[in-house]
Order: sequence, then structure tokens, then C-alpha cells
Amino acid sequence: MQKPEPFVKPDMIFSVSDASALLKKVVETAFPEIRIRGELSQITRATSGHMYMTIKDENAAINAIIWRGTPVNFKLEEGSEVIITGRFTTYPARSNYQIIINSIELAGVGAILKMLEMRKQKLAAEGLFDQSKKKPLPRFPQTIGVVTSPTGAAFQDIQNRLRERFPVHILLYPATVQGSTAATEVAAGIEYFNRMNNVDVIIVARGGGALEDLLPFSEEIVVRAAAASHIPLISGVGHEPDWMLIDFAADVRAPTPTGAAEMVVPTKISLVQELDNLSHRLNTAFTTQIINHKRNINNITIKSPKQILMEQMQRLDDIGRTMNIMITSKIQSAHQKIELVSRFPTILENRFASINQSLVHMGQMLGSLSYKKVLQRGFAIVRDKDNNIVSTISAKPKSIEFADGILMLDK
Repeated sequence: MQKPEPFVKPDMIFSVSDASALLKKVVETAFPEIRIRGELSQITRATSGHMYMTIKDENAAINAIIWRGTPVNFKLEEGSEVIITGRFTTYPARSNYQIIINSIELAGVGAILKMLEMRKQKLAAEGLFDQSKKKPLPRFPQTIGVVTSPTGAAFQDIQNRLRERFPVHILLYPATVQGSTAATEVAAGIEYFNRMNNVDVIIVARGGGALEDLLPFSEEIVVRAAAASHIPLISGVGHEPDWMLIDFAADVRAPTPTGAAEMVVPTKISLVQELDNLSHRLNTAFTTQIINHKRNINNITIKSPKQILMEQMQRLDDIGRTMNIMITSKIQSAHQKIELVSRFPTILENRFASINQSLVHMGQMLGSLSYKKVLQRGFAIVRDKDNNIVSTISAKPKSIEFADGILMLDK
């Protein structure tokens, strides 16, 4: 860089304010616009809405300001490598210089991908991408809500493809799909359809573009709105290789906006073919049923009245024979019981005779075992005063029992 010629003379004397104003004018004139690449740090947001930060590298640091209302397409984070565009100025009250940022972008695809991966891991840890939360698409939606730019090619492609395949009612929520307000507007569109509950499925769409242009569809506000949608949601952002974080939160990811339209409704031709197949299967099943019923009817043998009567008579004959056998058996059983009753007196007499004989026999046994018989043979029983039988003189006998009486001993 060429060194500028000095224009302040050595003998000039300035006030502090004049010197500061002169320095401010020189800096702003020399740097009406400048682009700087560096790493963000010390990011703070004032209550006024202005953002203050530092952009630095390994050797230097510059204070930077983003005035409220300046568009920022991504979330500013500590350590993010960015390219800023702005103008240098001074702040006389603190005797420092700073850069006013007019626009800011991530520095290169690598930095963007790193930021997206970190955000993806954070949202995945919260469960926003769980497969268990995915909702199936309706088979035949009546109304489709589309969140996209009304002037973009994506909306035209969706309309054309739906018209070709299966015309349905379309509700558009107009939203910018690029720039600082895109994420807020897309999230508002998703929330609107869920609040009104006036569509069967939602398509969030945008055509292809640079990775930086698609960043609004990876903002947290959009991803959270998609994950919270109770209406099935299809993400059709960019082209096949493009993957935004809304793709992971959506119920279905389509490779393109046109692909989203193809997923949401079937083609008229496929429906006609499906109906033809169902009709063929029904006809085949109906024909098979008719054939089976006809075969069953042919197998039925109709009997003549005479044959039916003869069969009934045969059944009566069988019943009569069975009843004769049962009656005969009952009569025989009754005869046996009557005969048993008639023999009952004889049985009682025999029983009484047997009992008498047993009593006589027992009486004889009792007589033969009685001690009276022993006394009749010349024996005697000696007892003491307690009527106990004794066998010695020392026991002091008191009585002697003979066969014909008892002799008392007075001692």
C-alpha cells in the first residue's frame, strides 16, 4: 500500500474535538467500504437492538458494530469465521476506531458446514429428529398448504406437477426464502397452517441455490416449527445433494419441490391402474364364489316324499325295538325285586335261628368258663376283708366261698 502524503503542518494547533473530527473524517474518507475476514468474539446485544463484537485474527482485533435492522442471515456465534463488509469510523469519546458492518457472511463452505453440524447435533440431542415422531402422509389429501415465495419457480413447479398428477386445492403462505427475514417468515407459515388446521399436508419449498442462500432453512426457528407441526410436513428445499436441517425435522424429505408434489399425491394413471387391478381381483373372487356355490348345489341330492316317509318309518321301527328292549329290561328288573321281597320272611327266619344258635353256644361257653363250675369240683375261694382273693394265711382270710355258699371267719 502507498503511504499517503501528510496534509497537517507541524505548526498547526488543534483542539481535541477538532483533532478527533479531523481524524474521523480522514478514516471514513480513506475507508468508505472494506471487506475483512476474521473470527468473531465478545458478541453482545444491547437493549437497543444493536450488536457489538470483535473481529480478530492471531495478530490483531477490531471492534465492530451491527446496527439494529441490518440483515443477518445466520446466528452469530463465538468463534465463527466470517467475512464482513462495512466502513471504518472512529468513536471520539473513547479515542478508538471501529468498523460499522453493512453485511456479514460465513467465510467459506467449511465454516458453514461446521456450524450446521454443531447445530444439528444440538437439535438431535433434544429429540427433534426422532424417527418415532414422524407422521405418515395422507393417502388422498384434499388441501395442500405450501410455504414458499409466490414468485419463485418452486411454487410454479409444484402447481404444475399437482395439476398433472391429481388436481387438489392449494393454499399458499407467501414467504421470502432468502435473506434475513426468510427464516422467520417460513416458521410463521408452518405455524399458521397448524393454527388454522385448514390443510391436510404442508410443503415447505425452495429451489436450488448456494449453500449460503439455503441457510434460512437450517435456522433453529424453522427446524423447531417443523418438528412441532401436528400436520404432516414435507421438506422440498434445494436439489438432491442439498441437505438442510429442516429435512431432518420434516416427516418426509423430498429431493426437490417437484419431488415434494409427486410424493404428496398419486397420479391419475396410477389410481386408474389400481382401480383396474382391484376390479379384476373382485371379478375373479366373485367368479370363484359362483363356481363354488354351483358345485355345492350340484352335490345336493333331493329325496322323493316316498323315500323320506320310508326313512321315517324305519326310524320309528328302530325306536320301537329300542323301547321294547328297555321295557323288557325294566320288567325283568322288577320281577327280580319282587322275588327278592317274597323271600324276605324266610331270610328273616334263617337269620333269627342263626342268632339263637349263637346265643346258646355263647351261653354254654360262658357256663363252662364260670368259676362256679370249679367250686362244684371241690375248690373254694378265700378272700380278705376287702373281698380280694388271697392265697396265704398271712393275708388274714376273712371269708371262704364254696359251691353252696360263703363261710365267714370271725377273727
